[in-house]
Amino acid sequence: MNSIPSKRTLSRRIALHYGLSAFGAGVLAASAFAQGAWPTKPVSLVVGYPPGGQTDFAGRVLTAGMQASLGQSVVIDNKPGVNGNIATDYVLKAPPDGYKLLVGNGSNMVLNPHTYRNTPVADPLKMTPIGLLLTSSLMLVVPTSLPVKDVPEFIAWIKAQDKAGKAVDYASGGPGSLVQTAMELFRERIGKPKMSHVPYKGSSPAMTDLIAGRVPAMFDASSVVAPFLKSGQLKALMVTGPKRVPAFPDVPTAAEAGIKDFQIISFIGLYGPPGLSPDIVKKVNTAMNSALKEPNVQKTIADRGDDAGGGTPEQLAALTRDYYKLLGEVVKNNDIRAE
Repeated sequence: MNSIPSKRTLSRRIALHYGLSAFGAGVLAASAFAQGAWPTKPVSLVVGYPPGGQTDFAGRVLTAGMQASLGQSVVIDNKPGVNGNIATDYVLKAPPDGYKLLVGNGSNMVLNPHTYRNTPVADPLKMTPIGLLLTSSLMLVVPTSLPVKDVPEFIAWIKAQDKAGKAVDYASGGPGSLVQTAMELFRERIGKPKMSHVPYKGSSPAMTDLIAGRVPAMFDASSVVAPFLKSGQLKALMVTGPKRVPAFPDVPTAAEAGIKDFQIISFIGLYGPPGLSPDIVKKVNTAMNSALKEPNVQKTIADRGDDAGGGTPEQLAALTRDYYKLLGEVVKNNDIRAE
């Protein structure tokens, strides 16, 4: 991913392009004035999924706080379709003026380029990173009827089924998803026993069959499975993040459960079109961080089992690159396809 040029570097490039003439100086002055006045109209946070999901929530929970910082309305623009590709393509092609920003997640930013053979979306890594909105551990969940109480017992049960010539089914909300990728990485780490992917059209129908015992296992975001754990309809065997989820302190991490080199988080970040001005990036990042520090926002995020984000554009860029590489290798090794 291209590094974000500093304000001084950007000014030098503009000066070189226009020349050190009075005309060029005038253009620079006008540009600086325009950027100083930004924003002068509402800012759209484009979400590639319907209202109500985790990605939509990540943008929507910050709108009030960002509006207070920016002095303009911040609105959610839902453009669902093709696992976030439609929204990604829309922002990639938007003018780099800061009025259309993408609420991007691990699927449309790092998985889709690997899982879609034919996609109209240009390289999402060309997007301008602004800041991390939230992260969420995935949880390995099973029906309460499954006769296992922890990860070692679950692995032993899978291998016993494999030895008997049976492939253990696992559910996901759709092919090529982070959930499927997580399970395939888990399968790699435990010796590649036979397992069969059962994709559903969304997490809700997958959860219905999981609770009923029609499929025996699934990974999903902690915020998604939390209600079913609290109601006793499912049991969690481990979390995939670096630490335990505060809302479920008894559920161990993968490392604590004995799975080495296994760590995956679901992350959602804010990205701008390619070439977005560093001045605008700084303003949006400041507004985002300010909103994330509000106690009511932090509580709302934590109550769902998620972790509030924050930080610099460079940190989001590094996280995006790291997951692009990690998940790309898992996709290639297991021939994971979204189509």
